[in-house]
Amino acid sequence: MKYANEINKRKSFAIIAHPDAGKTTLTEKFLLFGGAIQTAGAVKSNKIKKHTTSDFMEIERQRGISVATSVMTFEYRDILVNLLDTPGHKDFAEDTYRTLTAVDSVVLVIDCVKGVEEQTERLMEVCRMRDTPVIIFVNKMDRDGKYPFDLLDELEEKLNIRVRPLSWPINMGKDFKGVYNLYDKSFVAFQPNKKATDEDVVALPDLSSSFVDEHFDTKDAEQLRGDVELIEGVYDTFDKEEYLQGKLAPVFFGSAVNNFGVKDLLDTFVEIAPTPRNREASSREIDVHEDKFSGFVFKIHANLDPRHRDRIAFLRVCSGKFERNKFYHHVRLDKDVRFSNPYSFLAREKNIVDDAYPGDVVGLFDTGNFKIGDTLTEGENFFITGIPSFSPELFKELVNKDPMKTKQLEKGIRQLTDEGVAQLFTQHGGNRKIIGCVGDLQFEVIQYRLLQEYGAAAQFNSLPFYKACWITGPKDKIEEFIRFKSANIVEDKDGHLVYLAQSEWYLNTERTNNPDIQFNFTSEIHK
Repeated sequence: MKYANEINKRKSFAIIAHPDAGKTTLTEKFLLFGGAIQTAGAVKSNKIKKHTTSDFMEIERQRGISVATSVMTFEYRDILVNLLDTPGHKDFAEDTYRTLTAVDSVVLVIDCVKGVEEQTERLMEVCRMRDTPVIIFVNKMDRDGKYPFDLLDELEEKLNIRVRPLSWPINMGKDFKGVYNLYDKSFVAFQPNKKATDEDVVALPDLSSSFVDEHFDTKDAEQLRGDVELIEGVYDTFDKEEYLQGKLAPVFFGSAVNNFGVKDLLDTFVEIAPTPRNREASSREIDVHEDKFSGFVFKIHANLDPRHRDRIAFLRVCSGKFERNKFYHHVRLDKDVRFSNPYSFLAREKNIVDDAYPGDVVGLFDTGNFKIGDTLTEGENFFITGIPSFSPELFKELVNKDPMKTKQLEKGIRQLTDEGVAQLFTQHGGNRKIIGCVGDLQFEVIQYRLLQEYGAAAQFNSLPFYKACWITGPKDKIEEFIRFKSANIVEDKDGHLVYLAQSEWYLNTERTNNPDIQFNFTSEIHK
């Protein structure tokens, strides 16, 4: 328990949403409040020349989307917040899913115009798998969108979670007047393009007082009173325990681009969000208050700084204290490693840290020792579990366009697939390389990065596969299956056997013909 004080000061969360809901803009405003940056950038804007802090890769700036999870640390009201801004695009879903294993809670951003979108539902399913606590932020209230009560119904129905508004909008679009905070009974008037620090917070403990009538016109005052009465009558009172168990999601309304409603969200977040939690490992549960250090790698990013060809492994500390220059046991390689320059992050900017505690994300300079899911301990042998690898949905063969750059291509594709952007399969007993991705955009990103960062020109030829299935079962049965299906058998980069099925019909046929073999769509990365 000797690190209890440090653990209680830390909160780590991910921002997730469908593309264009306003995730990265909200991240910028959080950093602004935390004093980490002085001016907020814009994701897409002709007028604002400063780009957002978290979209630091060249391809992200060209397209106005996030393609990699960014890690940022800032302090707010004496709480050290570790914030992970994830890609919303479904083509990068796997990066987002794995990031969710490294955080203790989630802020889900919903666009009030579009409501709950398909990718939001998929992300929420991953949160439900672990009962991750969720806070919902309904963004873009300065536009005409769906009626707030309809939105709440949609959230409950599609995301399979009970909701409770903790702030409430007064009108929306051109008539948007501001937000009433139900948590601390105060009101903030909306004035576009006004600085965040100038916010006028008015205490409104009693909505029946004449003070409300002085502040709003009659229609708005009556609407607010009626809405709040309905909320108090229909929705459960906010219960922090239910939120921490992932059963109840508090909802806030605002406009991230106008920096409105963000402070309410951040203030409540640091108050109610969970501190670092215990973790499941292969042999036992890891108690967050243990004195001995443990942590796992959930993301690898090559060429964070293109000039230095560096490769950073992102390590989430699970227990104990991580110290610079101390030897730790790398469980998979069964060897001891130490780190002279561990980093904390503000997207691409790095600061060297001397120590880190549970909940912190540390960047470790990596020369190729790490894979996603690797665990570091102080000598004990276990793996942190629950880090998934999913079956890709698109498969393409990697073809080298410049034989003179074969070495660069090999190195580049190995490093990029180690990041978890895509999966690399090699023909069983051969050398043909097949890349599996969740979406088409990933192939473009890989092709772009191979050329820009490694100088290797490659092209991708589509292959007619439907799913990748990791196969397990009795050795003799597996060998027999391989003999008959050698054209469809590949190995992933950890050497596990994978069957590439041409269609659902083929897969079902093989399942029927080989009852002793298990065909799995996901693989745990702790093998």
